[in-house]
Amino acid sequence: MPLSNIGNLFGRSPIKPIKEHMATAHEASADLVPFFKALVNEDLATAKTVQERISASESRADDIKRDLRLHLPDSLFMPVSRTDLLELLHVQDKVANTAQDIAGLAVGRQMRIPAPLKALMCTFVESAVAASAQALTAINELDELLESGFSGREVDIAQRMIEELDELERKSDKLEVEVRAALFDIEKDLPPVDVIFLYRVIEEIGELADEAHGVGNRLQLLLAR
Repeated sequence: MPLSNIGNLFGRSPIKPIKEHMATAHEASADLVPFFKALVNEDLATAKTVQERISASESRADDIKRDLRLHLPDSLFMPVSRTDLLELLHVQDKVANTAQDIAGLAVGRQMRIPAPLKALMCTFVESAVAASAQALTAINELDELLESGFSGREVDIAQRMIEELDELERKSDKLEVEVRAALFDIEKDLPPVDVIFLYRVIEEIGELADEAHGVGNRLQLLLAR
């Protein structure tokens, strides 16, 4: 039976809001690219504007999450359990939350990126956001996966997407090591408190890639069941 008919018989399908939630979470993370561009240009006004946009995306993601939790039935007529979908929703939410935390911390500190770190930091952020984008691409396969009963060609496509996400997460990990090393080389010339918060932001950018990777891990668990 097509997924649309299942939705008519057993209530609205939860897959559309799951996909909308991930798309909104990715909007929050994607805005970190222009956010850090503003930071490296020492344009704090623009950074603040983008930070507010990130916060708005995170808030919309929360609204979608709340609505889905309230309306998700106890049992679903699909090859995915309610618990599995809620776990997927939870890890997706971490993407939006982490993006908001990064931007909020940087704006709150009126953070300036030291010149030797600027190019590498932007590359690092772009790498983490690429992982988020790949997680969204994988989640957008959920309709086809359900239609196929989690079997056949669609599973192979999803697995390849998850493998690509693994590679992006590893790339982000490597860049995090490089950024930390670059900061270590100059930290003696910077105010100690600034150094502490720079390390914290670097860690959270790495966490963004990890959270995106976690979305892929949850999807892989669904494929294995």
